[in-house]
Amino acid sequence: MKFMKLGSRPDTFYTTEAVRSVSSEVSSDLIIQVKGSRYMLHKFPLLSKCMRLQRICSESPETLQPQIIQLPDFPGGIEAFELCAKFCYGITITLSAYNIVAVRCAAEYLQMTEDVEKGNLVYKVEVFFNSCILHGWKDSIITLQSTKAFSLWSEDLGITSRCIESIASKVLTHPSKVSLSHSHSRRVQDDMSCNGAESQRHQQTIKGWWAEDIAELSIDLYWRTMIGIKSGGKIPSKLIGEALQVYASRWLPNISRKVKTNREATTASTSDSDSAGEVTSKHRLVLESLVSLLPSEKGAVSCSFLLKLLKVANILNASSSSKMELARRVALQLEEARVSDLLIPCLSHSSDTLYDVDIVLTIFEQFMLQGQSPPTSPPRSKLEIERRRRSRSAENVDLEFQEARRSSSASHSSKLKVGRIVDGYLQEIAKDVNLPLSKFIAIAETIPNFSRPDHDDLYRAIDIYLKAHPDLNKSERKRLCRILDCRKLSVEACMHAAQNEKLPLRVVVQVLFFEQARAAATGTKVADLPSNIKALLASHNIDPSKPPGPLSTTTSIPADDEWSNSGIKSPKSRNSRLRTKVAGEDDLDENEMNRDGMGRPSKFKAFCALPRRPKRMFNKLLFINRSGSEKN
Repeated sequence: MKFMKLGSRPDTFYTTEAVRSVSSEVSSDLIIQVKGSRYMLHKFPLLSKCMRLQRICSESPETLQPQIIQLPDFPGGIEAFELCAKFCYGITITLSAYNIVAVRCAAEYLQMTEDVEKGNLVYKVEVFFNSCILHGWKDSIITLQSTKAFSLWSEDLGITSRCIESIASKVLTHPSKVSLSHSHSRRVQDDMSCNGAESQRHQQTIKGWWAEDIAELSIDLYWRTMIGIKSGGKIPSKLIGEALQVYASRWLPNISRKVKTNREATTASTSDSDSAGEVTSKHRLVLESLVSLLPSEKGAVSCSFLLKLLKVANILNASSSSKMELARRVALQLEEARVSDLLIPCLSHSSDTLYDVDIVLTIFEQFMLQGQSPPTSPPRSKLEIERRRRSRSAENVDLEFQEARRSSSASHSSKLKVGRIVDGYLQEIAKDVNLPLSKFIAIAETIPNFSRPDHDDLYRAIDIYLKAHPDLNKSERKRLCRILDCRKLSVEACMHAAQNEKLPLRVVVQVLFFEQARAAATGTKVADLPSNIKALLASHNIDPSKPPGPLSTTTSIPADDEWSNSGIKSPKSRNSRLRTKVAGEDDLDENEMNRDGMGRPSKFKAFCALPRRPKRMFNKLLFINRSGSEKN
């Protein structure tokens, strides 16, 4: 750290009965009061260097008593005033990064300029500031921090802006060319001297050597400094993102625990409530400032970090614009998310759910609105595109087709990953007894069908929800199970579903039939059903080994448990009856959709969309079944 000494005389200031004086053979003729402290000094050394004191004394009448001057708004307090007074007496003073701002503001207040005397304090401080302080990395940061106590004076004198420009310019240069502190410089040089694997491990640290130091700044100064760094255009967005993470870990650690403590303190007294609100406001300002500094490039910060910021925003009740911006950025890289990071606590008084499902639903919807991912090939100029259009060979067409497939496959793979994330999230929130059925279904339906190659995870989420909500009626259970495709269940999931007494009977029959069809296609044997399930099916005259026929008026299954796939492909003689049954079921589904707004299309339509080979296999099964019944 750089410092400068001014003056050569020894310190002769002393205190007597709370009054500061200077040892001299001449009696004092000037009393100056600075923020409650009294100084007994002499006019000659002070007035010869301070224009303000000259003007005050000239405006006052001459008296035999010492003249009293009050300086209530003196910047820097008694420490800065005493340094200025000692400079006037020629007493040695030491300037450094810690006190240069206070002395500079005090000298400006007293008007200790070159107009009064050559080589005055303002000139000497400015020389030291420009030639030494601004050339040092640590000195610039310490000086910038000290401007917080004299923000208006520092802004008017240009101290703050010059420190920020100095710091930003040093960040844009290599650390070997920056005048660092001894310990910091040695650490960076040691990192740079490493080679091999050790060098690779420290390479990122070297590039972001500045992040930890500027993280000590207050948020307003940090924000201005980061704007200056970003405007240089030389720092990669990845390093900007890492610097923001360093600052967040420094100023927003364990924020949920702090806010909880502050909320408990609010019940104690009004003063505690005010202090807690002040702390929360400061944290909210930090969060919203960090959100505004996030680089626009995708991947500059991790998805986990963005979700942590979103959790903090929820806890601090940040502005809706900050929450939506974080949700949008999370959606851009949602495939990197972890289910645990999506479990954002809900602190709203209008909702009793454990987690904020609405903000996560917004994230999923934003993800689906993105469309295709950008092409992996570099962008081509308009001239090149026109040239390709004029002379396009078969090879070029094939190349463009492969590029388009790479682009769409990247989007497809990300949606597959997000599909697994959605189902994992559903399994976690399904345990919440206060979670409405409509929100569970809304989240499950945010992703397209192809994002779920299998429905095992979705079935687990439904099973957990049914166990946590035993009071669901038959209509609600039917509505919940409509999002499940039994054809995409594994053998293990099918066997579990077949024994699940909480599922609607229609779903159990559906699962059993598809399992029978799968066994017939592969030539394997279906495991025996538990006795309670057999008894339940027998009570409704259902044989799980046979495909369910069209439900007629003699069917013993209750209306609420009718199987929506009753219109499975059958011989031509039954076509008219099947059409009638499917139409009736579609009407039932439309009526339910009108009541709750969450209806689903008939599962018969989904079944009709099956490839032709499975349909033929089901026709054979039905034909065998009918032949056997005719023989009997």
